[in-house]
Amino acid sequence: MFPRVLKRHTVSLHRGNPTYPDPPPYSPAVPYPEYPFASPTISATSNWAYSGVREALRLLQLDAGEFGTANWNPLGPIVRPGHTVVLKPNFVRHFRETHSGDGDCIITHGSVIRAVLDYVYRALEGRGRIVIADAPQNDADFAEIRRIVGLDEIQEFYRQHATLEVEVYDLRSEMAHKTDGVIVGHTPLVGDPSGYVQVNLGQHSAFAEVKHLCDRLYGAEYDTRELRRHHHDDVHEYLIARTVLDADVVIGIPKLKTHKKTGLTVNLKNLVGINGNKNWLPHHREGTPNQGGDQFEGNGLKRAAEQVAVEQFKKLFPYLGPLRRLMARPAKALGKWTFGDTNTNTVRSGNWYGNDTTWRMVHDLNRILLYADAQGQLHQEPVREFFSVVDGIVAGEGNGPLDPTPKQTGLIVAGGNPLAVDLACARLMGFDYERIPMLKCALDEHSLPLASFGHEDVVGRSDDPRFDVRLADMNGSLFRFEPHFGWKGHVEIGAGVNETSAFA
Repeated sequence: MFPRVLKRHTVSLHRGNPTYPDPPPYSPAVPYPEYPFASPTISATSNWAYSGVREALRLLQLDAGEFGTANWNPLGPIVRPGHTVVLKPNFVRHFRETHSGDGDCIITHGSVIRAVLDYVYRALEGRGRIVIADAPQNDADFAEIRRIVGLDEIQEFYRQHATLEVEVYDLRSEMAHKTDGVIVGHTPLVGDPSGYVQVNLGQHSAFAEVKHLCDRLYGAEYDTRELRRHHHDDVHEYLIARTVLDADVVIGIPKLKTHKKTGLTVNLKNLVGINGNKNWLPHHREGTPNQGGDQFEGNGLKRAAEQVAVEQFKKLFPYLGPLRRLMARPAKALGKWTFGDTNTNTVRSGNWYGNDTTWRMVHDLNRILLYADAQGQLHQEPVREFFSVVDGIVAGEGNGPLDPTPKQTGLIVAGGNPLAVDLACARLMGFDYERIPMLKCALDEHSLPLASFGHEDVVGRSDDPRFDVRLADMNGSLFRFEPHFGWKGHVEIGAGVNETSAFA
């Protein structure tokens, strides 16, 4: 058991050069004493990401007495020889919704992964297993993600120079095909080679208190029947990759971004990628708040008309077969023209600060990661270790997570508790954690807690004096991230002082 993961409230905050190295496999430019490979593998070009990860680990005073020597093993207290370690980056998708390219701001950069990987390898001392795994967005092209991140080059480097190989898995059980954002078909995938475990949180689920509203839940696809089979009454089930549950240690390497349904995405939200079937994940409840939903912000004739139209479309569309490909584009265009574009300024599908669903799903997945064993059985104390290194070197602001714009901050944030790290990231972004249910409610008492500390206990450790304080003592709005438009004017520190939440 690993109860100490609940107690770690110290977070390192390092700000360096806001650029990434190129090309892969992203070896360091400096032959650090602890570097586990021969000096000929050193890069001829600067690698600020590697030095940033190293500094973030140093700031946490991990194995502090050995720093500067060949014996320095910062992840040694967490990763032990013989362990299975899963590195969980954010590989959500290979492209952005309306912008060209990935902009270095949508998925975790390979240089940050490589640096963390080397310190994991150092800690394993030649014995154990290393896996890089994620279940991206249902329409993501994993081969293209591999190319962008440089995973093939990283794997090849380890084949040539290490005594352990690096495994890479797409954890999805199927891939969706879309036309103009409308799902028109699916292709089965190999998925997790170890299979999946069905985990039922039951009364421990965050949905237990709103189980009377589960008949309104909507997932990732138009057909809600599959989702509602797994979320009803005292049943709240998730399809978790067995490779993740087999891990002794999970190391989150998320991208720092805004998020349309949860305000921000760092560690907590990143665990959506341990679930193998996206349609087991509740994303919003259909209807307006006064109907028990969180799909839209308010009422009105236009909203009522849209709700009816969308409900009928969702019922009919899955049964159109081959006609779906022909009808998808004109149907989407008609919807945008009539009801507005959800990528620009129209709130729908729970993409606003009143979303009361996604944060519950996120909490459930985090409790599974901490408390469910390899068979999916829940325990009273955490059963595996967790550590986090956040890639914020180029972060994503605006309409995240799928259409962010680059925010060059140079940040690497690290810590041993996912909630502590996420609270620190929210503060750096200029967001008020009390206006983000995913963070605020994670601090509440629970039978399976995510932390045993409060916000006032979280402490920053930094080479920048502005960050080398308790979160509560940080002054100013720091990086002033632009929120998603559905959260703008609500989530920022000091915004909407007299505003009342839809769920107050």
